[in-house]
Amino acid sequence: MDTRRKVLQLFKALHRTRKHVFKGDSQALEAARQKINSEFRNNLTESSPEQVTELLKFGSDVEVILRKTVIQGVHTNNNTILLRPRQEILLDNAPFGDNPTKKAT
Repeated sequence: MDTRRKVLQLFKALHRTRKHVFKGDSQALEAARQKINSEFRNNLTESSPEQVTELLKFGSDVEVILRKTVIQGVHTNNNTILLRPRQEILLDNAPFGDNPTKKAT
């Protein structure tokens, strides 16, 4: 029963992440929904504990990749894409210096 709970939690987490990452893009939302549902449906009869564990690991890796690396882009004209990064994937960056200082050894 614990495995069933983990599978359902992963299923819900993937759908929550999909809704957050692709917010406002109905085509991407629908494509991601269909892909998540079809992958879970294809592995519905899997009974090997090792294989289920491997699939759970793969699914959680996919969720992390979606959440941490996917950025939306919107075509504004023929040669321009407007990026819409989410706040949680923007990183603080150290300022660039033209004259780096040498560290004392």
